[in-house]
Amino acid sequence: MAATLRAPLWRRLVGFNLLTAIVLGVGGWYAGWFGARAIVGPSLDYFADVDYNELSVFLAYLGGVVGFLAGLGFLNYPLARLRGYPPSLREKETEGIGRYFSLCTDHKVVGIQYLWGIGLFFFIGGLNAMLIRFELLRPNHQAFPAGTYLTLVGLHGTMMMGMMTSGILGPFGNYLVPIMIGARRMAFPRIEALTFWLLMAAGAILETTIFFGGFPTGWTGYVPLANEANPGMDNYILFFALVGISMTLLGLNMIATIVTMRAPGLTWTRLPIFVWGVLSTSTLMVLAAPVLVATLSMEALDRTAQTSFFVAGAGGSNYLYENLFWVFGHPEVYILALPGFAIVLELLPVFARKPLWGYRLAVAGLLGVTLLSWLVWQHHLFVSGINGDLRPFYMLSTELISIPTGFTFVCGMMTLWRGRIRYSVPMLFCLAWFFNFLLGGLSGVFLSDVPSDVTTHGSFFSMAHFHYTIMGGLVFAFFAAIYYWVPKMTGFQLNERLGKIHFWTMFLFFNSTFMPLFAAGFLGQPRRVVTYPQGLQFLNDWVSVSAFCLGASLLLFLFNLVYSLAFAKVPAEANPWRSKSIEFQLPSPVPVHNFDRIPVFSSDPYGYGEAPAPVVAPAGAPAGRS
Repeated sequence: MAATLRAPLWRRLVGFNLLTAIVLGVGGWYAGWFGARAIVGPSLDYFADVDYNELSVFLAYLGGVVGFLAGLGFLNYPLARLRGYPPSLREKETEGIGRYFSLCTDHKVVGIQYLWGIGLFFFIGGLNAMLIRFELLRPNHQAFPAGTYLTLVGLHGTMMMGMMTSGILGPFGNYLVPIMIGARRMAFPRIEALTFWLLMAAGAILETTIFFGGFPTGWTGYVPLANEANPGMDNYILFFALVGISMTLLGLNMIATIVTMRAPGLTWTRLPIFVWGVLSTSTLMVLAAPVLVATLSMEALDRTAQTSFFVAGAGGSNYLYENLFWVFGHPEVYILALPGFAIVLELLPVFARKPLWGYRLAVAGLLGVTLLSWLVWQHHLFVSGINGDLRPFYMLSTELISIPTGFTFVCGMMTLWRGRIRYSVPMLFCLAWFFNFLLGGLSGVFLSDVPSDVTTHGSFFSMAHFHYTIMGGLVFAFFAAIYYWVPKMTGFQLNERLGKIHFWTMFLFFNSTFMPLFAAGFLGQPRRVVTYPQGLQFLNDWVSVSAFCLGASLLLFLFNLVYSLAFAKVPAEANPWRSKSIEFQLPSPVPVHNFDRIPVFSSDPYGYGEAPAPVVAPAGAPAGRS
């Protein structure tokens, strides 16, 4: 057996953690910046007409990302293998708060890292929204220059869309899926950790766009405006490219884990509905995100290397960009929505004390949405020059997707029918999900029909529809999941009274904020425009004040979280909700290795009112799947 070598002094003093990563990331950024300026200059004929500031920005941030990951220790394993050294098989599966600021392969730690990391950028995106609504308090109120307003709109939309793609799969998928399928880890633990830190690097890159002039395109990054934008546009491209890589790896890891690491007895028809939602979402991620990465790579080459993929004057096509973006962009909507469906269907049986109604129908609904989401993207182009003969097909396909969506909705409603409902905080958020998503879905029917879409496209009506669908769906389900699973993740119960105050204020002010925007859209107010007619001022003032109150309700949640986890510290029971799901048969918080023995599943987790327990764990049970 090889002797254990003592680590070098510098490594023992510095280590591989977030601080080291930031230092090396900054160093990598400057190395890329000055390296690009030294290598690429006006003296080179090919780059003579290229603003090498663009290339400097790209190479600087790429160098920064490499340095950041190296500082966390992601290069240790491959370099050790290349040099013939025996690599460490586990990275920092230890106790203590330090593991949350370093490379850790424990799926539960990664899940909690995702929860706090995404929460941070969610707060930043919400702050941008408050600034937007402050600007819209007056028809011509110039609190910010018009360009700054467009940057705020772009930062808000891009940050929310990019981060919330992993808003459920990141924290709750990573933490819960291995436990729910009876596994001790994810299939690829280092890739699991990599997806989180790539997302954090991407968020930091996006926020620094303000130092390079911002970007004027909103979250879609449309050309030709993107080709003419400041170097801050490069931050947008790098952000979404890194998010796309993170999404692809996250989806592949989830699929591999669910398919290959299920415990004995866990057949496909016994799989928790939450795991089905994760599997459906992961499939969309793996297929859609590479399209985004490829599209942004072409846009980056157009900006730095004189290619013309999307430059109409040089033989390219602006319309090609729109098609490629929405090939990703509309499945992206369901990447956001499907996890919300799954969480609600997972929680309803627990609080209704009934089995999930129509389990197979619910699974069919999730898979149907996954399939049909690929056939609807061109409805975003009804006013962008689409061939008129294609309009009826995409109008019909967009309306058809409401059928599998309706399956999941009906399964949830029927689960509630004659149930013995407990109105705990997670259940309140689930019930609000039904109301919000119903309004979002019904308003979406208007946008799928060509005549009404031509009228309301690009207006506040479409923005209200989107916020009802995503914030009213995904974010409310996200909070339901927090109140339901965070006690299991941390070992401390969240304050119930503060939770209910948070729910009611958030629900009321959410609807007070976004419902009037349907009227504003019908009255002709366009989105992403800093001015509006004087006659719409009262409506906008109402929306702005409601938005500020909505933001205050989220601060109340933050107070509840900090108060409950840092000060009150009321110990959570192992199974406070009387759930039959396997994660609630374990201690709170869950032990490092999840199970002493691999469990054997004997029934589904929704048998409320039935005698058999969902899981049996005999001594010496081998790892595997059925």
